[in-house]
Amino acid sequence: MLADLSNHHLAAPASTSPAPRRRDHMDSPDTAALFARFISLTEGAEREAVREDLVTAWLPMAHRIAGRFRDRGEATEDLRQVAAIGLIKAINRFDPTRGAFESYAVPTITGEIKRHFRDCMWAMRVPRRVQDLRNKVRRARLELMQAPGSREPTIADIAAHTQLSEDDVFAGLEALDSFSTLSLDVDISTGDDSPTVADTLAAADTSYDVVIDREAAKEGLRRLPERERAILYMRFFQDMTQNRIAEHFGISQMHVSRIINRSCARIRNEALDDTSSSDLVQ
Repeated sequence: MLADLSNHHLAAPASTSPAPRRRDHMDSPDTAALFARFISLTEGAEREAVREDLVTAWLPMAHRIAGRFRDRGEATEDLRQVAAIGLIKAINRFDPTRGAFESYAVPTITGEIKRHFRDCMWAMRVPRRVQDLRNKVRRARLELMQAPGSREPTIADIAAHTQLSEDDVFAGLEALDSFSTLSLDVDISTGDDSPTVADTLAAADTSYDVVIDREAAKEGLRRLPERERAILYMRFFQDMTQNRIAEHFGISQMHVSRIINRSCARIRNEALDDTSSSDLVQ
């Protein structure tokens, strides 16, 4: 029996080999050999095949990074496609002598996704500077509201936290609401008779056109003979009929009509000629 136990212990020695290294993520494959081969090849079918193998191996990591940006208004599948583009760029530019691929690929893929949001997801064109202000203001608001005893931060609070001017903070706050647009057909409230956003918009003020036309006609009116100016004044400002004007001047109603038509045509032509001349000078 003792011999059997001795033989058993001799037959099963404790293992002294090192435990396999655990990787941080299941999507961090060991592709050192593939990268060494990829770097050694010139452009062609073989190098393209190795690139596809690298993309397949690291695609789960790219999808994991894309998942961090979900629920931001973009479809998950679209985010994964953008992440895949970033992964391909990382593979093409990676230098194995400068460190691990994951350390290079993660910021490359993340940057590609952020550029996608910056360039493609805004409903209206917003300058890059304002986009950066929006991001700074958004982060500052979150940080200030997570502090103990926090409240809704004021513009002054955010300006002090970010070292931005209050004008820049205000621009960033306005840009927070500019990422997406609101349909003009959306109801303002939930009632059946609720007006839409379009119903609240101001209508175009046609008075500006009247002011422009009046200013354009001033010089032409001044150049008219006194009687023609008087006839136009009686007709359009005193609302007198052509018959009454004819009686006032002792002429026929037909003659008054011709004077009005001729005078208006002269003023119109002179105003249009002045406008054309101004456009040519500019």
